[in-house]
Amino acid sequence: MTSTAARPSNDTGPASTSGTTFDSLDPRDGSVIATHPVQGPDEVKAVVDRARRAAQWWADLGFDGRRDRLGAWRKLLIERTDELAELVSRETGKPLDDSRLEVVLVIDHLHWAGKHAKAALGRKRFEAGALMVNHRATIEYRPLGVIGVLGPWNYPVFTPMGSIGYALAAGNAVVFKPSELTPTVGKWLVDSFAEVLHRTDGYGEGLFSLVTGEGETGAALCRAGVDKVAFTGSTATAKKVMATCAETLTPILVECGGKDALLVDHDADLDDAAAAAVWGAMSNAGQTCIGVERVYVVESVAEEFLDKVAQRAAKLHPGGEPRSVYGPITMPSQLDVISGQIDDALSKGGRAVLGGRESVRAPYVDPVVLADVPEDSTAVTEETFGPTVVVNRVRDIDEAVERANASKYGLGGSVFAKKRGYEIARKLRVGMVSVNGVIAFAAMPSLPFGGVGDSGFGRIHGRDGLREFTRALAVSERRFKSINVMTFDRPGWVVKLLSVLAGVIYRRNR
Repeated sequence: MTSTAARPSNDTGPASTSGTTFDSLDPRDGSVIATHPVQGPDEVKAVVDRARRAAQWWADLGFDGRRDRLGAWRKLLIERTDELAELVSRETGKPLDDSRLEVVLVIDHLHWAGKHAKAALGRKRFEAGALMVNHRATIEYRPLGVIGVLGPWNYPVFTPMGSIGYALAAGNAVVFKPSELTPTVGKWLVDSFAEVLHRTDGYGEGLFSLVTGEGETGAALCRAGVDKVAFTGSTATAKKVMATCAETLTPILVECGGKDALLVDHDADLDDAAAAAVWGAMSNAGQTCIGVERVYVVESVAEEFLDKVAQRAAKLHPGGEPRSVYGPITMPSQLDVISGQIDDALSKGGRAVLGGRESVRAPYVDPVVLADVPEDSTAVTEETFGPTVVVNRVRDIDEAVERANASKYGLGGSVFAKKRGYEIARKLRVGMVSVNGVIAFAAMPSLPFGGVGDSGFGRIHGRDGLREFTRALAVSERRFKSINVMTFDRPGWVVKLLSVLAGVIYRRNR
């Protein structure tokens, strides 16, 4: 399909007019990876305006044209997985294999979004109803225009691409503001897509653009006239972003933190459950919004389970090498949060089964397993974002569900049980649950991802994720000429007849 709409330009957007810059650092040793501009409101607005022009061209390509270009991007990511993974490892400190896994997941999601966009968003016919039989009713989902994405640092490829890839597949342009801790990864993504467009269409950036800076740059993006903002970050920051978006009634998708619980029933496979609990709590140094932070285990198997968890966690040792089991705490200020929660748990009567306050040795934190921690401790109530886990025993699985649901957060969860897994999962007040596994839902592109309560609202991934970046367009078309009740010219008997027909039709229970 050929479009006469404006094509994307070949530049990456304006640099900072003030000349202000900031450095991206390797959290393992503090070395400088790259220097980026701090872009203010005028520069951000210029990027959004250019994206607006590119958005029409992209929308006019249709589902098939967009799928082909996203497919070409996917192939480039496959070819350069190691290059991108190495950059992610440097900018976050996470192990190289974890970085590779992040890229592989993105490749799978990008494929799914491009392949299923037409089925999820394309025009479909629906029943018009017995009283409007002379009309055709259809719904299609049209792109919003320009989506602003505010990305996090803990998964700088996988998490923002859950918005970026699905927004692009739905027909939108995207302006991406990555975390100030991982801007180089964001630039790599933007540059790689521009390279694909240059190959396929002879021009580059504009459709998927980058703005860099700190909080003020993000606020400028919210005020720059985008059609929706997709934000991932803390609940406190989400409230500030929402307030800024409210100034212009800009809708927002919010994915905040979590305090995810893993529930272990009396008949669970304890080896599997322990392995899942340790990986869910400790991988990526615990810096995972859907990581395991709380475990509720039925009393009859609690001691055995706790021993298995402690034994597994004791074998883990963080480090700065690319092949370490997990890396440093990426955001230095989080070290105080982790220390404070450990102290609070122990001061209120909890016990350290493994590690303790001494486990925090900047920039690393050794595994910490806490048990029998009071439910009012910050280690239970607040997000930790570190390689710690609280294991509390309960009398039965119903109490486990009750405690899990008592949190103000409601992102994800896990259930280990041989007989009642799905039944238990349905009782959890969260957006996603893995049964006899952990975090598995995030790797399935068909499943929507998002939370409730202080964990946010809206969904990425799946059909819901595609529709999140669209507006529903409902169209009624009169198929043949007949008496029109939607006019002052209608006969007086028509409404009476319709009332009689409605009674005849709907009085029957069909």
